[in-house]
Amino acid sequence: MNDSSAVKLADRAKLVGGNRMELLLFRLRGRQLYGINVFKVKEIIPCPRLTNLPHHVPEVRGVAHVREGAVSIIDLGMAIRQPAVENPSDHVVIVTEYNRRTQGFMVRQVDRIINVDWQEVHPPPKGSGRESFLTAITRVGDDLIEIIDVEKVIASVDPFADGVSPELLSDELRTACAQFHVLVVDDSSVARHQVERNLAETGVQVTSLKNGVEALDHLDALARSGHKVAEEYLMVISDIEMPEMDGYTLTSKVKQDDRLAELPVLLHSSLSGIFNQAMVRRVGADYFLPKYNADELASIVLDRVREVAGLDA
Repeated sequence: MNDSSAVKLADRAKLVGGNRMELLLFRLRGRQLYGINVFKVKEIIPCPRLTNLPHHVPEVRGVAHVREGAVSIIDLGMAIRQPAVENPSDHVVIVTEYNRRTQGFMVRQVDRIINVDWQEVHPPPKGSGRESFLTAITRVGDDLIEIIDVEKVIASVDPFADGVSPELLSDELRTACAQFHVLVVDDSSVARHQVERNLAETGVQVTSLKNGVEALDHLDALARSGHKVAEEYLMVISDIEMPEMDGYTLTSKVKQDDRLAELPVLLHSSLSGIFNQAMVRRVGADYFLPKYNADELASIVLDRVREVAGLDA
């Protein structure tokens, strides 16, 4: 791939639905290949001149002025506990958008783009040395691809401090929330725990699962045991990008199953500015919210509580 072309990759990301995605592959040190979803990529550029920031964490190597404006440049290898890059000018920067933020990740080399089925993407093996910074793995030929948990990387260098604003909750509403249960589905441990913490502030009960297969199996088991699933759960809050089954496919299967179809689904994804709204409508999702704003998430859940509990807005 020609780095100097600063090719904009977001326009190539047409693979939504069908349980498929495109991965941008790159290397940090050595031969190991890593991947991130093309949807998150805005452009690839040679590492620009960096301006140091006072009091920054060492993984943030500086700020650069790019097409999107001033952007923090993160040494991705260093962020996942590898040695620091010695010569940034010999590297490239992948400019990305995650959780409504734009940042650049410094990598040694971009390799290629591949098209993969989510069924071929699996959770990382337990006990792997860098498990905490991987969200999934897949194989292409003889190559093992390690998919970075970028949300966790960002949280480690620039933690979110979002909490639910107290004024959103009256005593009556908080009491009502305790009667309801929400299913959260996300492969990122950081994202799951963040949603769990914020929903706990409302008083809603939470069950968390790691991907669409786990969620669908869980809901199917409830339905087969005679439960009315839409009465067991207030709603499902699901990520889109997940190993084995993505959020689009999970939503579609829920809405096509008469036993589950009344269960509201919120797609909650770090895909934001380049998100395909048409796909949300096509799979039948009831809500879409880009990550991450605690009050916006809580407001959707609280509105649903009011609706079901018959409370005034």
